[in-house]
Amino acid sequence: MSGRESQNERLEFEVETGLGRIRLDDYLFARLGTLSRMYLRELVKTDQVLVNGEYSNIGVKLRANDFIEVVADISRGTSMRPENIPLDIVFEDDAIVVVNKPAGMLVHPTHRDKNGTLLNALTYHLNERKSPPGRGDAERSIVRPGLVHRLDRETSGLIVVAKSVSIHRRLAREFMKKRVEKRYAALVEGSFKNDEGTIEAPIGRYAEKKLWDIKLDGKMSVTRFLVLQRFEDSTLVELEPVTGRTNQLRIHCASIGHPIVGDEQRGGRDFARVCLHAYSLALRHPIDNELMQFRREIKFSAQGVYAPTPQISSPTF
Repeated sequence: MSGRESQNERLEFEVETGLGRIRLDDYLFARLGTLSRMYLRELVKTDQVLVNGEYSNIGVKLRANDFIEVVADISRGTSMRPENIPLDIVFEDDAIVVVNKPAGMLVHPTHRDKNGTLLNALTYHLNERKSPPGRGDAERSIVRPGLVHRLDRETSGLIVVAKSVSIHRRLAREFMKKRVEKRYAALVEGSFKNDEGTIEAPIGRYAEKKLWDIKLDGKMSVTRFLVLQRFEDSTLVELEPVTGRTNQLRIHCASIGHPIVGDEQRGGRDFARVCLHAYSLALRHPIDNELMQFRREIKFSAQGVYAPTPQISSPTF
């Protein structure tokens, strides 16, 4: 116990127009972003939240002009601490931000690593000119970065992040319907026999090993590949994940005898990083439906040396 005294306050909100039929817990999380989702759900379950004067449940769908009353300890922190970490912002507007994540950075905090993640950095970036809700300031809301997809810690490249719950919902729908195109560049061991093709193999989790790999009763997974350049002992390929399983690209490459350089766990040579980079991302903007394509190139050499280029409009592979 920390000995900290609770600072319960009664907060009042009127649901804005244009949000659609948003869930109560999603709305509270969007408005009170310094508080954890678990804590906010607990408030609803313990009758600390009123919707139009009545106790409700976390899944109730709100309408414009609904009146919300919340009794909460706004001094409680969350693991999502803002941190002033430099970011490579590729694009940003009022709805989304596209970031080029460096290799070695976690996307979001875990029980073990709570600092130095992409979401810590984005939380600071999106709110650096704001202050969190305080006493008498219930109407000030925090912009919470909403993850729609992820990259492994060791993988660098492009990630699109939503700035609101409604935008997150629209982007998630696009990903679910496979309307978002993602392309990766990878330097793999050995020489691919074919110039292009498809890898199909089921992927599942081995609980006892805490490892994702090819598994007969796993979920069918599909990756398309295209050879970009051949070297003496390695091949530069473009990878397109048709499905989105955990560690799919690394697992599929290793399964056909061509592990990614730097992926020692699956047979790749020792190197400073895993040579996998999400260099291209194409999607329709969640507001005006305009088709947008973003690129951040990394050039992997035959020796596995990589040289990031700050901003390029055309491929360098």
